[in-house]
Amino acid sequence: MKLKITLLFIAFISTISFAQTKVGSIDSDYIISLMPENKVILKMAQKYGAKLDSSFTVKVEDFRARLKDYQAKEKEMGDLEKKTVQKELASLEQDINQYQKNGNTLMGLKRDELMRPLYKKLSNVIAEVSKANGYTQILTTTGNQFAYLDPKFDITDLVIKKLGITVPKPTKQ
Repeated sequence: MKLKITLLFIAFISTISFAQTKVGSIDSDYIISLMPENKVILKMAQKYGAKLDSSFTVKVEDFRARLKDYQAKEKEMGDLEKKTVQKELASLEQDINQYQKNGNTLMGLKRDELMRPLYKKLSNVIAEVSKANGYTQILTTTGNQFAYLDPKFDITDLVIKKLGITVPKPTKQ
């Protein structure tokens, strides 16, 4: 019985020793910022933002014109007319605030939609590089608080190379 337990224990320990993991790290935001497609996506997002801004500007200008008109005619208005115009102005202001909130949400959704192909491409290359180099796990350094990361396990340069991106030389200042 002791022999069987000892053999099982040895088999278990040897299984654990064969199942070693190799963990690497990557700076995905750095790679995304270097990708040439990123510049095109940023321009597209800026155009979309400009279109949203132009609609917002029209709404704000309309509100300001109505407010100015109200302020000019306020002394001549009756109480009922004042309350009606004030309600309209408050409603317009609420619409503007809601439009601004929706615009921020739409901008974020559009940016995510445009960036999705870049992240998919990066993810595929990370998987290829990880498999080729025997990594079992890759952690992203962006947004995480690591106390220490050994640079020899950072695959950022390998992925950049696989993507065919040239890294700009740092300028001396």
